[in-house]
Amino acid sequence: FCLMALVPHNSVFGWGIWAHYRINHGAVLSLPDTLGAFLYRHIDYMTEESVVPDVRKHDLNDRAEAIRHYIDLERFGEGKLTELPRSYKAAIEKYSQDSIKKNGMLPWTLTDHVQMLTKAFREKNKAEILFLAADLGHYVGDAHMPLHTSLNHDGQYTGQKGIHSFWEAELPELFGHEYHLYSGQAGYITDVTEAVFSVLMRSHTLADTLLQTEAALRLGKSDKDLYCTDDSGHIRKNKFGQPEFNKEYAQKYHVALKGMVERQMKAAMKFAADLWFTAWVDAGRPRLDDMDSMGAVKKSKSDFESESRAFRQSGKMPEIATSDEYSF
Repeated sequence: FCLMALVPHNSVFGWGIWAHYRINHGAVLSLPDTLGAFLYRHIDYMTEESVVPDVRKHDLNDRAEAIRHYIDLERFGEGKLTELPRSYKAAIEKYSQDSIKKNGMLPWTLTDHVQMLTKAFREKNKAEILFLAADLGHYVGDAHMPLHTSLNHDGQYTGQKGIHSFWEAELPELFGHEYHLYSGQAGYITDVTEAVFSVLMRSHTLADTLLQTEAALRLGKSDKDLYCTDDSGHIRKNKFGQPEFNKEYAQKYHVALKGMVERQMKAAMKFAADLWFTAWVDAGRPRLDDMDSMGAVKKSKSDFESESRAFRQSGKMPEIATSDEYSF
């Protein structure tokens, strides 16, 4: 059984459409009433726009965008990551701007977006609020994908080419319906910068486990045990020239990871909600109902309460249609 039957070609990078949709959607459902009801009125936008940073990166080949999605923490010295300057200004003073950009801007992308979102809330700029919150949810997802913190981002140095999309796109789409993703209502983060770096350090500690688990699992196995083959017995490849793993091997890897994908997706959902909530609180908890029509406000309130209550009780995400509009 081949994964291609379930995983569309456009979900290969950046957690994949399936997971990014659910991280943003679930984060909205994890918010308290005032903020949650506002973002829920725009839930389709918040959900579908979650993949736009990847569209800018892959479809539009935006070089400025590409560096926002990762940070190669090994470049800063294993065991010395606590010494990595937290502010962007201090980081470029220590390592140079070229070096920082080459090795990834993910932590400062996150902190900058929180600051910009706070400003947008304060100014009650609805378009900016939605745009920045959706983008921020995407980058939070990337921060919880361990290989977004590693030089060996696709297993290219360990003979595991293709493991990036295998872990972040194929596994959640195949097995995510089993996940329980609710982890509590959003809370205020006192120190956003330290929280961001803590998340990245934690993700980085999982990178080796992710890689070593798969390396150990493939020992003694032939390519036919790992990959899909065509009628001629040749290994099938996706649009990026990477071999397609079969479902049986995916199942074994998913089990061997002992819930890692589920935990990281769950943590991403909670952290996105926490950051949105923190930005709103720091903006002075502005009233949000007056940015939409009274009819939309009344309808969304009951719908939000119903769906968020169901999410809290079951831990399961509602069904979300995955668009084929994006082709990154």
